[in-house]
Amino acid sequence: MSPDPPSPSAPSLSLRRRDLLAGLASGGLLATSGCIRQLRSLANRDTPEQVSLSIKTVPADADPRCTHIARQLSSNLNEVGIETSIVPMTEEELLRDTLLNQSFDIYVMRHPATDGDTFLYSLLHSRFDAEPGWQNPFGYANLGVDDLLDSQRRQAGNARVKTLHETQVAVARDQPFAPVAIPDEIRATQGDRFAGWSAADMHTPLGYLRLRSTVDVTEPTTPTNQTANETDTTQEPTQPPLRMTLTDARATRNLNPIAVEFRGDGDITDLLYDPLARRIDGELVPWLARSWEWVESTGPGPTAELTLRDDLQWHDGTPITGEDVSFTYDFVTDTSVGELESPVPAPRFRDRSTLVADAIETGDRTVRIEFEAVSREVATAAFTLPLLPKHIWETKTGQATIAGLDTGGGVTEALIWSNETPVGSGPLKFVSAEGGASLTLAPFEAHFLSQSEFDGPLAPYQGGFEPSALEFTVVPSDGAALALLEEDEVDATASPLGADVIAEIGRSDALRLHVSKPSSFYHVGFNVRQSPLSNPRFRRAVAQLLDKQYIVSEVFGGYAEPIASPLAPYPEIAPNLVWADTDPELPFPGEDGTLDVELAKESFREAGFRYNESGELLRR
Repeated sequence: MSPDPPSPSAPSLSLRRRDLLAGLASGGLLATSGCIRQLRSLANRDTPEQVSLSIKTVPADADPRCTHIARQLSSNLNEVGIETSIVPMTEEELLRDTLLNQSFDIYVMRHPATDGDTFLYSLLHSRFDAEPGWQNPFGYANLGVDDLLDSQRRQAGNARVKTLHETQVAVARDQPFAPVAIPDEIRATQGDRFAGWSAADMHTPLGYLRLRSTVDVTEPTTPTNQTANETDTTQEPTQPPLRMTLTDARATRNLNPIAVEFRGDGDITDLLYDPLARRIDGELVPWLARSWEWVESTGPGPTAELTLRDDLQWHDGTPITGEDVSFTYDFVTDTSVGELESPVPAPRFRDRSTLVADAIETGDRTVRIEFEAVSREVATAAFTLPLLPKHIWETKTGQATIAGLDTGGGVTEALIWSNETPVGSGPLKFVSAEGGASLTLAPFEAHFLSQSEFDGPLAPYQGGFEPSALEFTVVPSDGAALALLEEDEVDATASPLGADVIAEIGRSDALRLHVSKPSSFYHVGFNVRQSPLSNPRFRRAVAQLLDKQYIVSEVFGGYAEPIASPLAPYPEIAPNLVWADTDPELPFPGEDGTLDVELAKESFREAGFRYNESGELLRR
């Protein structure tokens, strides 16, 4: 439809323009200072501005390593003419801003420990760029990388490894995030009340289950309100409790296993919630499942039929059935279970939940799991997802209502529930918690490990958790943790310690040092949804400012490994991304932490940016 002609009584647009031009020529429109200021303001809109970025991370008292990495990067960005600020915030706030709200320029954080290499798919695939959680928080989209990520899920053996190599190289060239280092995890123990400490898995379900008490419990214990001469000899002897320190208090306030902003490594909730299978010494071993077998499939991928162990129970005594298994897979895929217009997936476990096409209860103790178009090798990762009791979580599927906040229909009650008294099926059950101070768990007597004898991979864990309780005490610092150890107030540190306390541990006759290499890694994340970080050449120039070897030496005290790929701890690491004295993809333009400023600036010029006379890098 054509626009209406101008009204005869109104001046035409062309007349207005002629009048304006005439006024400018005569100076009539420049008669007032207000107009002059307005025109200057309009002209300034075309003046290029300096590039400015903020870096979000946790404060030094929460993780000094993150703070030091942020400071080095910020200093080097300022050196090359980029105005940079550091924004410290609590870990909960940081996770909410970065993983839920995608509100950041750059962040520095530790990616949580992962179960094999399957996390790479959800971390980088463009299908997840709008989802909350560790699913592509960068907003990264590369169709070529998507194809590689899709291919490796369908492959097995050497073909899959080759595709993973290509994926890592492509991602390293794009730098949606910059891997920095894999830290050594440093912990300390004292006393000889427990044997079986393994540095490799001290603060994990398997690590705790492997511990055995060295205390002679054949003698009756003495109640605290009696003297030794008044001992009640009818009292049942008990094992001593295991006492641990934590520097992260979130688990004392929230035990929701799918709440991403409250979960770091997830090891505490993993004690409360069991999966169908666990990896033990690299082998996937049936856990709540007694067995599974692959059957003929009519879907896009393989199909497995699983059988649960006999007489499994939730902590409240309710039997575990195949219905709980099918509910869990439906629920983590859509926490509204179809009640809302669009699915609301759980922001954790997406690397595993997206493997499953359907889970169907076929009996009280049997379930059939149909997979997407993935290989069996990849599909089995879905068996490690923790099971949730249907009778508890089916009441949390409605849309969340938060006072003063419009959730837009995209948040369910399950995602904001603190789950303060959790009901799981794990080897430990919840007893009590004091927010910000302590958490106490106790052995679950009906756990399957306590009900049967085992050989093979499960033999070391037979009998379940042996101590009478697992007590976590929150401490403000590494120094406070060591003080409690020295005073025999606790047995070990659950949270890793900084390298600066190693000498103190070494000087103490009472303390023992334990060092392990995890799969979690420190990294710098870029929000590629916005300019100039949407430019891969700009991201590469920024990532190159990280002297990772120097960071490992000075920030981690040498107790870390610099990396160029997030798969550095796995056999699938791309050969040309293996660290060899310097970053194989983006060598630092300088030496020993000292930046060659002119060389670094050249990378930004090559990315299409320019500098003004004051040395400020300008937005294009």
